[in-house]
Amino acid sequence: RSSWLLLAPLLTPPVPMTTAMPCSLCPEGAHRFQWIRNLVPEFGISSSHVKVLSSPAEFYELLKVQIKAAKQRVVMASLYLGTGLLEQELVNCLEEALEKSLQANESPNLRVSILLDYTRGSRGRRNSRTMLIPLLQRFPEQVRVSLFHTPNLRGLLKLLIPERFNETIGLQHIKVYLFDDNVILSGANLSDLYFTNRQDRYVLLQDSPEIADFFTELVDAIGDVSLQLQQDDTVEMMEGMVHPYQGDKVRYCEIANQRVMEVINSARTRQELLHTKTFHSSQQGSSVLPQHNSETSGGLKPEPDTWIYPLIQMKPFGIQIDEMVTETLLTEAERDARIYLTTGYFNLTQAYMDLVLGTRAEYRILLASPEVNGFFGAKGVAGAIPSAYVYIEHQFYNEVCCLHQQERIQLQEYSRPGWTFHAKGLWLYLAGSNLPCLTLIGSPNFGYRSVHRDLEAQVAIVTENKALQQQLHQEQEQLYLCSGVVSSSTFEQPSRHVKLWVKLVTPLIKNFF
Repeated sequence: RSSWLLLAPLLTPPVPMTTAMPCSLCPEGAHRFQWIRNLVPEFGISSSHVKVLSSPAEFYELLKVQIKAAKQRVVMASLYLGTGLLEQELVNCLEEALEKSLQANESPNLRVSILLDYTRGSRGRRNSRTMLIPLLQRFPEQVRVSLFHTPNLRGLLKLLIPERFNETIGLQHIKVYLFDDNVILSGANLSDLYFTNRQDRYVLLQDSPEIADFFTELVDAIGDVSLQLQQDDTVEMMEGMVHPYQGDKVRYCEIANQRVMEVINSARTRQELLHTKTFHSSQQGSSVLPQHNSETSGGLKPEPDTWIYPLIQMKPFGIQIDEMVTETLLTEAERDARIYLTTGYFNLTQAYMDLVLGTRAEYRILLASPEVNGFFGAKGVAGAIPSAYVYIEHQFYNEVCCLHQQERIQLQEYSRPGWTFHAKGLWLYLAGSNLPCLTLIGSPNFGYRSVHRDLEAQVAIVTENKALQQQLHQEQEQLYLCSGVVSSSTFEQPSRHVKLWVKLVTPLIKNFF
């Protein structure tokens, strides 16, 4: 059964997207996930360029090192930038790098582009905006700060919903951090918790200019349809651009769709041409490929053994690529394959839930125990959110039991004193293999918000290299080591008691968190 055919009913976005037939040049036996390149660009790289990080501290130190070393570009997309000392140190690193570039050249080369969410980045008197305004004032020609505002928060809704609650309508949730030709993919935001004791996932793609170009163009495209932060803390749209909440919503979403799909399709076309050239050069006996912008000896790189596929989900703009690919991966997973799926906020869409319950692969699902949920101990209504997740988890566990699937589908709760849990993604182990050949890593949580409300991006990393597979396997094992298997007795613990009002309200609000 063709994975591509499974996607056919879904491929009807509001603005047509060009698709290509599966490449006839690929030899038989090439990796089985090449169908993904019918939707998105395929970037072939050497596994030696991929490094899996394991801790928040390692992530934070890498951010600072990469900022200081950047010569051409720093592009950072996140939900928000925090306001503490660690975040200020990051801003100081940016200032230092910009100052160095300014002193080195009359026309400085370094450009900094930051994309955040408008509502989350504007929360409170001291916020992401106030952290970044000094950079805008000092380096107006080199720094751009874009604040995405969902087109769904408008009119009376925008007027009536208070701060914090307005973030439930839709967010810029993409987390990508790139420095020249190095790219960090993660689910972590730019906040002190994510630098110290909130566990997430992080992958560094080194010396990957084509991937860095793609994500630069993607952030630029979203930035172009976002509000631009000014030096006096006001915001403006780019000249001639439809306003996200004051302008025509349909027209705004059409323009945004066109801008993002143009990035995806032009990159896909470039990579297909490169793929064709690569095939012909390998047919002529070449074992190395030309390296774009490479400083390596002779400008050559080894043939790829690892492939990167950027998966974009922006349902407000009619873009559902990540959803399509994820559903197809879950559908196509064969009997005796194992899928390790993790999310900090367990609230699967009905479609994902049905696939997990109704397909053949074994599932090990890692989720946050109430104590490591990011909302644990929060004030007001938000403090009940961990209980709502317990209720959702219990309902799903009951379904698993009713279908007698406890052996095939296992839930595990992450628990670690003094830490919170924010990791998301999956690892796919083919039948008979002890190592994963594919992982998904990025911002989506596999829930309703990720699929329907927010702007999301992750990458599928497919590799044939055993050393990289071992890295990914160790990452998975390290996370799952801090977990306990969920059983019926789990929900009898006092900490798992869910109040009646939470049970009544959860079905009504579960699509907002």
